[in-house]
Amino acid sequence: MKPNLLYLVHRIPYPPNKGDKIRSFHFLQALLADYDIFLGTFVDDPDDRQYVGALADVCKQVCCVDLDPRLAKLKSVSGLLTNEALSLPYYRNAELQAWVDQTIREHSIDRALIFSSPMAQFVRKHAALTVVADFVDVDSDKWRQYAQSKAWPARWVYRREAQKLLEFERVMAARTAATLFVSEQEARLFRSLAPEAADKITYVNNGVDIERFDPALSYQRPFSADMKSIVFTGAMDYWANVDAVKWFAEQVLPLILAKCPELRFYIVGSKPAREVLQLAENSAAVIVTGRVDDVRPYIAYADLIVAPLRIARGIQNKVLEALAMNKPVVVSSAGMEGIPITQDLQLAVADTAENYADRVLAFLENQPERGDSNRRFVQDRFGWAENGRRLRQMLAGE
Repeated sequence: MKPNLLYLVHRIPYPPNKGDKIRSFHFLQALLADYDIFLGTFVDDPDDRQYVGALADVCKQVCCVDLDPRLAKLKSVSGLLTNEALSLPYYRNAELQAWVDQTIREHSIDRALIFSSPMAQFVRKHAALTVVADFVDVDSDKWRQYAQSKAWPARWVYRREAQKLLEFERVMAARTAATLFVSEQEARLFRSLAPEAADKITYVNNGVDIERFDPALSYQRPFSADMKSIVFTGAMDYWANVDAVKWFAEQVLPLILAKCPELRFYIVGSKPAREVLQLAENSAAVIVTGRVDDVRPYIAYADLIVAPLRIARGIQNKVLEALAMNKPVVVSSAGMEGIPITQDLQLAVADTAENYADRVLAFLENQPERGDSNRRFVQDRFGWAENGRRLRQMLAGE
């Protein structure tokens, strides 16, 4: 008989079609072999409600609570009155809290895995519970980065969120048996911010589903072979991604088009913000796809993948997936955190518009036989099997 485990995730961990869901899904996959999983989570996209049954089939029990992002933002404002991070009331929910309390009590649950720091509030009062928390990224530092690029009053709100969320993260890190991050660099940063819990702060890398992201599979070409194509993938309502493609389309792309006018820049991802849609309206060289059923054909047939992130925390799945598909990548320094650069990779790092354009053009103009160095690099360093083993050891207290 397998022991019970409470698993609390801020967004339904299926399907694994965006960064945080990829990680939370593979963690679930790894844990199912050793535990009966009691999953508590939110559904913030109505389209994801259809997948609750698939999770119920593999978990012992599932509690999926609908979360309307617009209403949650309004609710989060109460944090100004309670002197706490706005992220906490955003996710606070009486139904999920009641389910957590009842589940721990009725099923004698003595251990829990928390995914994303705000979810720790649901187990805060359960002092006897052994908790491993996967904060993924140092979210408080992400808010600090956001503040640097915003004008007042958003700058004040983001600075306050960085401070208040860090206070909560430190409290919970001190209470957990282990606090995980997505990379050694993220863990090192948080140790410097929470030195009192340094001995319990570690990391489990992100990974790639190597069998799924395989360039040897057959894909239908999603765009014309007559045009050179570069591709960016990611959720396009996420501010860091919006900022990245705006900077690239406005600052870098014109420099590339001056020498390669047949180029097309594909922005592939769900829920494109109005600012993203305007990029396509302003330039025939920009194509915004919106949500696609499968990003792999776009990666497979791209001449090049770009990840010009100026604000980023942790390991970027979009970079790992491109490398797994054996594609050349031009990425910003921020997007390379946690990914060690080797000389064998078909990858270039650039941060200024001029350098970025030069790196892109160099790949487009000179495409020798690439071999499989990018894919082998990911296979050797970022497999989910090893990551799952490390996670199970931590939950077992080993």
